[in-house]
Amino acid sequence: MHDKNISQVVISRLPRYFRYLGDLKDEGKERISSGELSKRMNVTASQIRQDFNHFGGFGQQGYGYNVNYLYDEIGKILGLDKRHNLIIIGAGNLGQALANYMNFERRGFYVRGIFDNKESLIGTKVRDMTVMPVEDLKDFIKENSIDIAVLTLPKQGATGLIDTLVECKISGIWNFAHCDLDVPDSILVENVHLTDSLMKLSFKIHDHNE
Repeated sequence: MHDKNISQVVISRLPRYFRYLGDLKDEGKERISSGELSKRMNVTASQIRQDFNHFGGFGQQGYGYNVNYLYDEIGKILGLDKRHNLIIIGAGNLGQALANYMNFERRGFYVRGIFDNKESLIGTKVRDMTVMPVEDLKDFIKENSIDIAVLTLPKQGATGLIDTLVECKISGIWNFAHCDLDVPDSILVENVHLTDSLMKLSFKIHDHNE
């Protein structure tokens, strides 16, 4: 069990810990100290210990952290010990790229279907899936226990689908559309605004060169 009031800043660091621990596992590393991990991740050892203490600590004095155990425990905190069924709505370049990204399945995320409203895309193949019309969304979500919808379509199309996703009681939306979504508290949204990220990089470059 862990404190439900943990800050989003701490939560946002967990995937990075998980990724580095996965690399350590692949290297055959069995244990690591907070000091060693801090050098790899460029995060202070104190910060690592503080972050892990929110979830019970995980380490032993004089021993450090068991890599396999810590990897598994952080995976559980992130919900990666469970299967998540996804649909992608928007079969353009980004939607197709996400559908073809095999690493999702290693983390328990399975793309079960891909949808679009363009006649030119409906019926085409992406990976081993046939692009379906958005009119089939409701039945597909119910029949396939879909809990996450990935939106990779224009703003107008994304906002027009919200009522359908709410009605289907989708659990979460991974939103690549260029808009903020108005959804009830029962649906969790993770916004990924690619241009925002690029503008942050532009600021860093500009600031570094000043």
